[in-house]
Amino acid sequence: MEPESIVYGCIRDWPSAEPEESRQRRRVNLAALNALPQREGWPFIGREMFSYCQREDEGPHQTQVIHFGASYRTIEYEWALWVRHFEALLDELYWTSAVVHLETELNGTHTFRWETETGSHSPHQRNVRMRCAWERESGVLG
Repeated sequence: MEPESIVYGCIRDWPSAEPEESRQRRRVNLAALNALPQREGWPFIGREMFSYCQREDEGPHQTQVIHFGASYRTIEYEWALWVRHFEALLDELYWTSAVVHLETELNGTHTFRWETETGSHSPHQRNVRMRCAWERESGVLG
């Protein structure tokens, strides 16, 4: 049996004092998620791995949180490609921060964080940077 890798995390939007602005950002974000391919036959990022609150009227002080998770067979060997697909999705979204946890049986846990230089990201804005922190929590002892 091949080792399993678990990928999970969340993407956060920023709060707005204008309810209509928040609703518009949520609509854009949900459209981007709905445009993702079905995971069946798609090895990296698919629509069904994402979840979010369905209500658009959560109030001006509530931020949208998109959470996601999936199980893969040793995705760490193609991690650069997974990250490229994830960053392509981030490029389509409104967000302020994103975090991805990669748990591997062989190499422990890695945490990746995406932040913007300005504190918020609008679709197709190019001010993104990624940080990676490796946390050795588990692994096979040899």
